[in-house]
Amino acid sequence: MKLAGLDYLDLSSHLSENEIMVQQSTRKFVDKEIIPIIDEYFENGTFPDSLTHKIANMGFFGINLPKEDGGGGMNNIIYGLVCQEIERGDSAIRSFISVQSSLVMYPIHAFGSDVQRGKWLPLLAKGDAIGSFGLTEPDSGSDPGSMKTLAKKVDGGFLINGNKMWITNGSNADISVVWAKTEDEVVRGFLVEKGMKGFSTPEMKHKWSLRASVTSELILQDVFVPEENLLPGVEGLKGPLSCLSQARYGIGWGAIGCAMAVYEASLKYAKERIQFQKPIGSFQLVQEKLVWMLTEITKGQLLAYHVGKNKDAGTVTTQQISMLKRNNTWVARECAKLARELHGANGISGEYPIMRHLMNMESVYTYEGTFDMHTLILGQDITGISAFR
Repeated sequence: MKLAGLDYLDLSSHLSENEIMVQQSTRKFVDKEIIPIIDEYFENGTFPDSLTHKIANMGFFGINLPKEDGGGGMNNIIYGLVCQEIERGDSAIRSFISVQSSLVMYPIHAFGSDVQRGKWLPLLAKGDAIGSFGLTEPDSGSDPGSMKTLAKKVDGGFLINGNKMWITNGSNADISVVWAKTEDEVVRGFLVEKGMKGFSTPEMKHKWSLRASVTSELILQDVFVPEENLLPGVEGLKGPLSCLSQARYGIGWGAIGCAMAVYEASLKYAKERIQFQKPIGSFQLVQEKLVWMLTEITKGQLLAYHVGKNKDAGTVTTQQISMLKRNNTWVARECAKLARELHGANGISGEYPIMRHLMNMESVYTYEGTFDMHTLILGQDITGISAFR
């Protein structure tokens, strides 16, 4: 069996039949359900709610979590291939799946109580509940340790006050995993439910990127969260940072899907666009762009695959995941820029997917750790010297 789409170095020969089958079925799903509708939702700045249960029925939510916790029991290579194909359709849809799976289901699975797992994970896996992840704040992005959201202990639970920003799924969420500091300055995770008094989630508008994604603020004003909604299994920043590692891994694969989309569109365009009585694909400068894209995409595939194998073996490091996220989002961004050049004026037209992917990648390149922050993470790892302080 062969992977569907771009596979220049025959990665298929290293994959199992099941891994290839899932990739093929995901690609068909994207071609049928996402690509035909996504431009309309991108232009309108709305999320295609009709996809939620279709995505759940495909088993994409929590696909790499254990079956006993409502997940798919699949390996991390399969999760990565799904992210790749979904982002070939649109980054907003992959972001939606990543948040639900890696930033909501994962912490409940890893750090939640038996009651929390039993209540929420089946609902989230079926798409009957939507989740969001509240970490970033107006004044706290790359430095989550400086968060100002506070959880004060009171009888029966906690009173939480603070603001979170740039929260994917926030306004649609039935449950939000909110990270806050307790009075003794320890970061803890809380399950904040829709409808709790003092909790509001206004949607953030006027975005020029990830327009088909719901992005929100989380505003918490004396929100009482009962003791049973505290995630009991983790304390400190290792909680949210471990969640980010899960999500960054999927982003590394997803970004290559974006790069594939603009490469495939550019190759087709280069063969069909006639100038000076011949296709522009016959010109050296156009071929150089296509070859650069192909080479970097292929290298990104191999990096994603090897990090995935390490993740399945239990040997992966956060620094390896940083390398994956850093490299592959950069590759996707550069490929989209080259595709824009190659398409000429048509590159800005909604008739082609290029500008949509390029604008989306401006968010993916930055969120969950900027290129520069991941550079410093790797720099600290290889030198033993922190450049953060």
